[in-house]
Amino acid sequence: MMIHTDIQNEGSPPNKLMADTHNTRDAISWMSNICGPHDLTVEDAKKMHFRHVGNILNSTSTAIGYIEYGTDVTVNVEDLSNSYSISLPLSGYQELSYKDGNVQSNITSGVIISPAEPYELNISGNCRKTLVRISRQAMEVGLESLTGKKTDKPLIFQANMDASVGSSSAWWRTVRYIESELSNTDSLYNSPAFIRDIEQALIKGLLTSQPHNYSEDVKRALNNNLPSYLVKTIDYLRENAKNEIHMDDVEWISGVSKNKLYSDFKRYIGVPPTAYLKRIRMEGVRGDIIKSQGAESISTLAFNWGFTHLGRFSTEYKKIFGETPSDTLNKAKLNI
Repeated sequence: MMIHTDIQNEGSPPNKLMADTHNTRDAISWMSNICGPHDLTVEDAKKMHFRHVGNILNSTSTAIGYIEYGTDVTVNVEDLSNSYSISLPLSGYQELSYKDGNVQSNITSGVIISPAEPYELNISGNCRKTLVRISRQAMEVGLESLTGKKTDKPLIFQANMDASVGSSSAWWRTVRYIESELSNTDSLYNSPAFIRDIEQALIKGLLTSQPHNYSEDVKRALNNNLPSYLVKTIDYLRENAKNEIHMDDVEWISGVSKNKLYSDFKRYIGVPPTAYLKRIRMEGVRGDIIKSQGAESISTLAFNWGFTHLGRFSTEYKKIFGETPSDTLNKAKLNI
């Protein structure tokens, strides 16, 4: 049995986490310290082999790592109290049961356990998953900074979190990248000042990409910070992304000059309107690939979203999603 963590103070590099045990009580104790109080039922104690490897990012105590149990287990949570537990299988599957129903989770869909709610999580023996723990305090501070007002009820996220398409999938890709960087001793991510900003970005990214009971408040606040013509232009691009769009039309819709439109898009959105439109279309193709599961060819789906050069499309797709369109299709067929 090995249970170990490096203890450091805020302002120091991320702490290293490592647990390896066959003992159920040790596993419960370890994960209770990481995420919060829970019960654990083990299907086959002889096969039990709990492992957790990761890092604690010190400014808000966010934990990022990998976890597995080695056998089928059931986790029962009455109230995590002070944490949000966000997980995505890298292999195997899990099923979350809660008051609103059941959520199936595999490589294409993660789950979020929010505090102040009861949950039951069934995890398959072959499940190895990414686990992100964010403190309730840090999440509520992030929410209040976005909305500009105090929270008057617990922040509850939608339990299922898409990892295959949309802004929530970009959040998961960011988590994977951070995790890979933290394993490199010479990484910029080991700088306390830098990782503090990364933690805040993770929290804000989750609050803006994943539906929750304050989503409308966040959306209103963000839109209030955007010039009205940008909100109108973004809506136009999203509603017409599958149609042929000319930038002259976008300029006319916005009601401002081309220079101001491009300048403000880069200022507020981070990319020019052409790049923003391309990203919307790429997300659309990815969603269709997953839904069709090979019923339509990738080239047809790409063409439907305005991509006429398949080679260039595939290259750009891999840059954005970290895998080829064919990889996405194969995963969708296997339902992993």
